[in-house]
Amino acid sequence: MAFGDILYIIAMFLFTFLTFGIIKNYYKNKFDDKGRRIDMIEEEAPKD
Repeated sequence: MAFGDILYIIAMFLFTFLTFGIIKNYYKNKFDDKGRRIDMIEEEAPKD
């Protein structure tokens, strides 16, 4: 294999790894431990 082919394969592995890492962290921050969306949970109204 040529040197360019090796660099291309390394670049594809890095791109795949970084892409899945970004997607995983996005969804990990979007949901709580019970699988509910954090931005859709209604907060309790303060009691007077």
